[in-house]
Amino acid sequence: MSAIAFELPEELTALCEGLSAFLRTEVVGRHQRHADLLDSPRRLYDERGAYSPEVLALIQEVRMASARAGYYAMSAPESLGGGGLGHLAYFLAWQQVYRVCGAQYWLGHHAISHWAKGPSPVLLGLTEAFQRNHLAPLMSGEHSMCFALSEPGAGSDALAIKTRAERDGDGWRLSGSKIWTSNSPYAQYAVVFAVTDAEAAAQRKGGISAFMVPTSSPGFQVERLIHMFGHAGSDEALLHMQDVRIEPWQLVGELNKGFKISMKGVGLGRVYNTARAVGLGRWALEMAVEYTKVRSTFGKKISEYQGVTFPLADSAMGLHAAHLMGLNVCQLLDRGQPALKELSMTKAFAVEQGRNAVDRAMQTHGAMGFTNEMYLADAFVALRRANVADGTGEILRNTIVKQLLAGDTDV
Repeated sequence: MSAIAFELPEELTALCEGLSAFLRTEVVGRHQRHADLLDSPRRLYDERGAYSPEVLALIQEVRMASARAGYYAMSAPESLGGGGLGHLAYFLAWQQVYRVCGAQYWLGHHAISHWAKGPSPVLLGLTEAFQRNHLAPLMSGEHSMCFALSEPGAGSDALAIKTRAERDGDGWRLSGSKIWTSNSPYAQYAVVFAVTDAEAAAQRKGGISAFMVPTSSPGFQVERLIHMFGHAGSDEALLHMQDVRIEPWQLVGELNKGFKISMKGVGLGRVYNTARAVGLGRWALEMAVEYTKVRSTFGKKISEYQGVTFPLADSAMGLHAAHLMGLNVCQLLDRGQPALKELSMTKAFAVEQGRNAVDRAMQTHGAMGFTNEMYLADAFVALRRANVADGTGEILRNTIVKQLLAGDTDV
């Protein structure tokens, strides 16, 4: 029985059901067959901390299998060969991925094209030349990309970027550094944001452009991987570019108007992180509820202790609200409304509720909750990072307050 009164379109219900079946067959099956590789940090990563070739091959297999099944590029524009599905489908699909796979079957996190790693509405402005010569491997999942916006001195304040693209004949020369660039050690392409009109950029009136840059370009370097939370490996990296030649076919969208593209990506990221938080929270809550039914202490099932179960009730309340907020804001976005306040509220609230749900599930399991085999610690770390990704909780609250003070007080 559904807890949501809103009736999903039949095609989206079918999408989620089909996706669940795909994940159980193509993802869970691969994890079971390759457990000796995927469950071992010593084999998962190479000496640099990058995914080993064997692991990268499995990730690519999942992407390409999903593309053949019609899920991978479901939200990419139809003009690029994608499914053209909107924000609601994006939210539902990602929520399903994380609810089914949790943090354990993490290959499933590659079953849908993440907006920063593969085809999405972010790429709507690709030139015809790029589409003709380079797009097919991205759409099929054979190749992947990364989204190079943040810099050592420009994180939340993305307009403060210093990377420059100077005119050179009919093209440009690109120089600068980027940080926190997910998937960059493995990507074949990077969407790089750079200042192309210094005066306009200084006045915060545009002047930033987006370029699709092959990571094999002379002068493009993955300087080092950034290890997070003490893990043995990472997909985050520091990039350095020195006089990278950029041709006209590499421009994405309009010259000097690339910041709009970056904000489109960040908006999709907020929908994604909302879905991730709701999905992981539901996965953790379901695990905790089942555990209370089988674990006994002092002669009783721990489901009989309110000190154990009331926190789970709190998780259910918070996740239900976050789920409803996600459904609502995606419908607003699909109607063409900016929903700036609503999306900020939704992402901030959902991530906090998801993290709380995982934390309570860890507490319910006692010492078992901290073990690697439960994967709850991995989920907690993922959602702790999500509170910074695509707008910190503080930045989002600042956006909400600005909208309230400007007169938008509808809640």
